[in-house]
Amino acid sequence: MSTNDKLAVPQADLAQAWRDTLSQRLGNGDTASVLEDEKHADTLLVHIQTSGRQMLEFDFSVKYIDSREIDIQLSDVEKDGQSTDERTDSMQELISDYRRHLHETAQALHHYTHA
Repeated sequence: MSTNDKLAVPQADLAQAWRDTLSQRLGNGDTASVLEDEKHADTLLVHIQTSGRQMLEFDFSVKYIDSREIDIQLSDVEKDGQSTDERTDSMQELISDYRRHLHETAQALHHYTHA
């Protein structure tokens, strides 16, 4: 990574841009919150709640490797407030969909993060 490619956007501004953009990417009434990771200035914490009767919640960390590339880590999946097995096919499909939405959000913000 070159020094020119380092993320230079203040974390609070980046979190707000993610909140605005991610909400447009999610569908079917799903909601998300985006918080700054107080320990890591290059990382955002994303919490997604599914709509409907499933009562599923997903926690991801989104780390900027540089101004364009992100690394997404799933930290927790809960159903009805209890940790649940994310290894089932249906859960893996949902996780894959949300990862795609997170990548789409990062791509939509390239103009902002790669100035």
